[in-house]
Amino acid sequence: MRNRSLKLLTKSKFMAGLQCPRYLWIYVNEPQRIPRPDMITQHTFDQGHEVGDLAKQLYPGGLDMAGLGFREMLSETAARFANRKTIFEAAVQSERLYARIDILNPSGGGGWDIIEVKSGTSVKNENIADVAFQRYVCIQFGIEINRCFLMHINRDFIKHGDIDPAELFIPEDITEDVAELSGGIPDMVENMLAVISGPCPEPVVGRLCDSPYGCPLKDECWAAMPEHPVTSLYRIGAKMDDLLGAGVTAIVDIPSDYKLNYKQLIQRSCVECGQPHVDYDGVAAFLAALKYPHYYMDFETFATSIPLFDGTCPHQNIPFQFSLHTIPTEGEPLEHQQFLAQNGDDPRPDFIAALKAAMGKGGSVVVYNQSFEEGVLKKLVEAFPEYADWVDDVVARMVDLIVPFRAFHYYHPAQHGSASLKYVMPALTGIGYDDLNISNGQIASLFFFKAAFSDQMLEEEKTQTFTDLIEYCGQDTEGMVRIIERLRELTE
Repeated sequence: MRNRSLKLLTKSKFMAGLQCPRYLWIYVNEPQRIPRPDMITQHTFDQGHEVGDLAKQLYPGGLDMAGLGFREMLSETAARFANRKTIFEAAVQSERLYARIDILNPSGGGGWDIIEVKSGTSVKNENIADVAFQRYVCIQFGIEINRCFLMHINRDFIKHGDIDPAELFIPEDITEDVAELSGGIPDMVENMLAVISGPCPEPVVGRLCDSPYGCPLKDECWAAMPEHPVTSLYRIGAKMDDLLGAGVTAIVDIPSDYKLNYKQLIQRSCVECGQPHVDYDGVAAFLAALKYPHYYMDFETFATSIPLFDGTCPHQNIPFQFSLHTIPTEGEPLEHQQFLAQNGDDPRPDFIAALKAAMGKGGSVVVYNQSFEEGVLKKLVEAFPEYADWVDDVVARMVDLIVPFRAFHYYHPAQHGSASLKYVMPALTGIGYDDLNISNGQIASLFFFKAAFSDQMLEEEKTQTFTDLIEYCGQDTEGMVRIIERLRELTE
């Protein structure tokens, strides 16, 4: 009988241990300290489960262990090896090591192949480590592993009718990569088991807190950081670990002889004096390029691992909403037009038709981070080529409002090293998102998806969600208007 007090090293805990020993220790010994997955993380998990279920269709007749209890999953998996049939969610335990394998497929010489299923479109380093741990546990248990595969999404797949899993997925042989890493797995396992059994490690903050995934304990470990930490230094990269390792946590404490680039020097200066930096010539040159009428445009999109509509590909941004604030000529009142899909149909045809009808000819189309809106429009042209000339005209008229902030023509210490609209707008205009029910694009996407494509909301909840979406997207475009107004005031 298994010792209930035995602290197992599972593959998810192994991956946590690769990222941070403290994360591993808390995961095993005090799991109640780990926050529940937020809405965005849970959606990612749900998408992964859908992808995994679809991949199982490639192996008809496979035996599925999903849904079984811990002991039953282990016993049923062990009992099925003799059948030499594909096993889904195979559970394997060897002493304190435990792994669940997405797909364990029988292959030559009585051995088996490991097939790890991912919703991404390529093999990542963390995938290799994940599979290497699974392979090690299987071998320790006594299972011969022949080959290892990472089955990921085919980025070039285009949906036409019912989805054929054989076309959606690409099984990539990663056996050699796994073998190259496998030599170090025993030492990694030994070290992690020692961590689990020892005292809780002290916090270590740095780039590891977001690589390869955002650590759920980051807020706890970073709680003592100053208001302007070196971690917020613009494009800090490897300098983060360099400075933190030297005991420097605050931007104001960075040694004067430490090499910083021009933008980082501006940021440090602003933190020291508490005042914004303004390059008046740079701001004026940007404003001079704007031509009336001004169209302030913002899109909201959603994306799924498995495409929903014909003519779309995995992870494609599907636009479901736009907000368009217009100033016809200088001094004229602000006008607002919008579009929001409110059902489970493909929103793209109505979206692009409504956008074309709302936008006049000539003038500047002001966006924030142009590559996003431009990319959405160009993808729409692939499906609706009749709009090609119009889209080309709109793209040619685009002015990217992020430019003066990315160039540090304007920088306020409240931006905390970011040129994102969510930081720039409140820093420059005082308008923020804290009082909105929906406060960022990812949440907007998930709420829309839940309202339009699931039965998880009551009608009154859907109505409130659509109201919140309209308010949020409108905040973005009106905020851009106010940013331009404020920049003009600075240069007058």
